[in-house]
Amino acid sequence: MTEITHSRVLKIAAPIVLSNATVPLLGAVDTAVIGQLGDPASLGAVGLGAVILATLYWAFGFLRMSTSGLASQAKGAGDAGECAAVLIRALIIAASAGFALVLLQQALFAGAFALAPASPTVEGFARQYLAVRIWGAPATIALFALTGWLVGMERTRGVLILQLWQNGLNILLALWFVLGLGWGVRGVAFATLIAEWGGLVLALWLARDMFGPSLRAGLARLGDRHAVALMFRASRNIMIRTVILQLAFTSFVFLGARFGDVTLAANQVLMQFLEVTAYALDGFAIAAETLVGQAVGARAEREIRAASRISMQWGFGGALALALIIGVLGPMFIDLMTTSPEVREEARRYLLWLTLAPVIGFAAWVYDGIFIGAMLTADMLRAMLFSSAIYLLAIVLLVPSLGNHGLWISLMILNGTRTLTLWRLYPKVPALGLHA
Repeated sequence: MTEITHSRVLKIAAPIVLSNATVPLLGAVDTAVIGQLGDPASLGAVGLGAVILATLYWAFGFLRMSTSGLASQAKGAGDAGECAAVLIRALIIAASAGFALVLLQQALFAGAFALAPASPTVEGFARQYLAVRIWGAPATIALFALTGWLVGMERTRGVLILQLWQNGLNILLALWFVLGLGWGVRGVAFATLIAEWGGLVLALWLARDMFGPSLRAGLARLGDRHAVALMFRASRNIMIRTVILQLAFTSFVFLGARFGDVTLAANQVLMQFLEVTAYALDGFAIAAETLVGQAVGARAEREIRAASRISMQWGFGGALALALIIGVLGPMFIDLMTTSPEVREEARRYLLWLTLAPVIGFAAWVYDGIFIGAMLTADMLRAMLFSSAIYLLAIVLLVPSLGNHGLWISLMILNGTRTLTLWRLYPKVPALGLHA
């Protein structure tokens, strides 16, 4: 296997960092565009609707992670037929899941709003948003599979091209539909819908070589019992772990809504900072995911350790840089995202927690990449179950007395606990390379 170096990690991570920068930028632009209307209810509705869809979609986020881990291990083992089969299996699952969500939309949204104690005005706008966005479900879930495959094949430049196209299109359409045509909340939703399907077309083109000569080999391996069983177990574990993690973030939004529309809107603004942190540092998690997976496939213990160590080092450096940027420029960013004086003031009250978030959370995100590459998904699930239990305990103890501050502290505790649990389990990872 090719040696793991700092330059190789950066070659994988840099395109992901750049591409991921457009993802929170997209959320920030959506928030800022709606924020220019000066209506906290519209702003809160977009945030609430986006969280509901994120909860539904990320139940299938396992496709991005399991596809990446399995594809990288197949690449490390030099098995081109299995590389193609991994992608085909993932796309079949994605299409089935996406159309199921469209068919079940009424029941799903009814259940979501039964859990969300938002005001009637916020709920009304959120329903408008969701009625449009849900039709992008098949494309969005298929993009999880395609992005994961590109990552596993070490084609992160393709991921950068895909994200720039999809998110750039989304931003331009949101500006036009909302500020130009005056479509309001529906305008943001239609912009995202069009961008989702446009992104799927480009992603299929970027993976076109797997639909050429390799397609026949992939189809022949499609029903391989061992490979299917491995994908099923990995997908099941990652799906449950992802659902638990997403429910934790969803509970954060829903509990924040109990403090009123202004606090809900402020939390929505601040969540953009958290997304910036997660997406920026995800580049180093992706590097670990790709290189650890390839090293496991090649049974190279030394390279497993090197990929883990170097990715963690760069993650730490990135976390410190982000903490500094948020601490210095945070108030200015808040003012750019909303014109509402009360939302600005409320958001500033909780900015400290966003400054601490990168330093507290970076190791958890990098460890996620390491464990996905190693396909130790059962250990990831156990760590998530324990961490979520601690998070719930923190909410029970802190929110009644500290209010929204207690909610933010609980979220920091969740990420800190994830780091500690995965650190304890890490020795299992390099052990996978000892059986060369």
